[in-house]
Amino acid sequence: MTFDQLHLIKPILDALHTEGYTTPTPIQQQAIPVLLDGKDLLGCAQTGTGKTAAFAIPILQLMHKNRLEGKEQNKRYIRALVLTPTRELAIQIEESFSAYGRHCGFRHLTVFGGVSQKPQTDALQRGIDILVATPGRLLDLMDQGYINLKHIEFFVLDEADRMLDMGFVHDVKKIIAKLPQHRQSLFFSATMPKEIVSLSNSILKNPVKVEVTPPSSTVDKIDQFLYFVGRKDKRLLLADILQDKNIKTALVFTRTKHGADKVTYDLHKKGIKSAAIHGNKSQNARQNALSQFKEGKIRVLVATDIAARGIDVDNLGHVFNFDLPNIAETYVHRIGRTARAGASGTAISFCDEEEKEYLYDIQKLIGKKIDIVEEHNYPLSKYVETSPPSGDKQQQRQRKSNGQSRGGHGQSRTSQAGIAGNRSGKKFFGKPKLGSK
Repeated sequence: MTFDQLHLIKPILDALHTEGYTTPTPIQQQAIPVLLDGKDLLGCAQTGTGKTAAFAIPILQLMHKNRLEGKEQNKRYIRALVLTPTRELAIQIEESFSAYGRHCGFRHLTVFGGVSQKPQTDALQRGIDILVATPGRLLDLMDQGYINLKHIEFFVLDEADRMLDMGFVHDVKKIIAKLPQHRQSLFFSATMPKEIVSLSNSILKNPVKVEVTPPSSTVDKIDQFLYFVGRKDKRLLLADILQDKNIKTALVFTRTKHGADKVTYDLHKKGIKSAAIHGNKSQNARQNALSQFKEGKIRVLVATDIAARGIDVDNLGHVFNFDLPNIAETYVHRIGRTARAGASGTAISFCDEEEKEYLYDIQKLIGKKIDIVEEHNYPLSKYVETSPPSGDKQQQRQRKSNGQSRGGHGQSRTSQAGIAGNRSGKKFFGKPKLGSK
C-alpha cells in the first residue's frame, strides 16, 4: 500500500512526498481510514511505529475538509488538542503537524511548563487551530483564561500509559471534563494495562481498536545484549564500550537525574562528547542538548525516563540501559528509540545484583531472554563480574504461589533470568561485536 491509496488530499500528499514518505506503516494503514470515517480509535502500537503520523494526517485532512465546506468561521478557535506527557514529545508532535500540514495553512502551537508563558499566551491571543500540550501548563493557562476548549473537534491522548505512569491521570480527567461531548477522540498507547482500558471505556464512544503488535513487544530488528556488572563498575564499562568508533550515536538511560549528570561528567573525563537531559535542566538546555545530538555534535545523550518517549532521532544506532528500569514496560519504550522506521539497532543493558528481579520482569514481559555477553578475555574482566547468588538468596527471591515460585515450575527468578552459571566460581562478561548502525 502507498499513501496515495489512503484517499488523502493533494496538499497532504505533496507534504508527505517532500518528507520522503511513500509507504504507510501498519498503524498508519489501519488508523487513517478509521479516523477519516470520523470514528473514535483506541490504538496500541509499540514506540517507533509511526503513531504521530497515524493521527496527525487524518486530523489535518478533516480540518481542511471542514474549512472548504464553509464550517469554519473567520475567527480561529482551537479545534484539535493533542495531550502528551513530555515537553520533548510535544515539540516533536507539533513539528509533525507543521511538516504534514505545510500546505494546509493551519496555525499550531505547543505549550509546556519550564519556560516563560508569554510567547505561548501571545500566540494563543493571535489565534491557533491546533494545540499540542502537556497537562500541567495546559491547566494553568486554562485557569488563567487563555485557553477555551469548547470548540475542540479532535482530541488525542498520546502515550496514554506513560501519562498515567507519570501521575497525570487526575489532570487528564480535569481536561477531558472541559471538552465538548461531540468530538472525535483518539487514544494511542504502547501498552494496554487495565487502567488505560478502563479510562478509554469511559471516554471513547464505540471505538475501533487497532493493534498492530502484541502489547509491550520489542522490535525484532533490535539486537539486545546484557552485561552483569557491579554498580560501581558500570561507568567504567560504559566508557570502555563507547571507545568503539562503530558506535556513531548512543542514548544512555539512567534512573535518576543525578545519575545522568554523573555519567555525563565521567564520559567527558574519558574524552567522550556527551550531554545530559532530564527534568532539572532548563528547557533551553534540554533543547540545545537534543539539537547537538541530532546534528552529530555530540555522540552520547544521557537521559532519564522522562525523555524515554520524547526523543526521536533518525538513525540512532545504540541504546544503553545504564540502570535497568523497575517498570518492565519502560524497558520497551527505552530501547524503542532505536530501530525506528525499519532500521536496525542495538540495545545494551547493565544489570547489577539489585536489579536482577527487574530483569526477570523485563524478560517475562517481552517473552524472551536477553543475550548475555560472555567473553572471558575481555580486558575489563577484573571488575566486570558477578557471582551466582547463594542458595539462600535464591530462596528469598522466590515468590510462592500454590507451592510454586513466580517463575513457574519451582524455578527461581535468578535461573529464569538466565543468570545461573558455573556455581564453583565467578563468571566474567565481555562485550558483543558491534557493527556500524
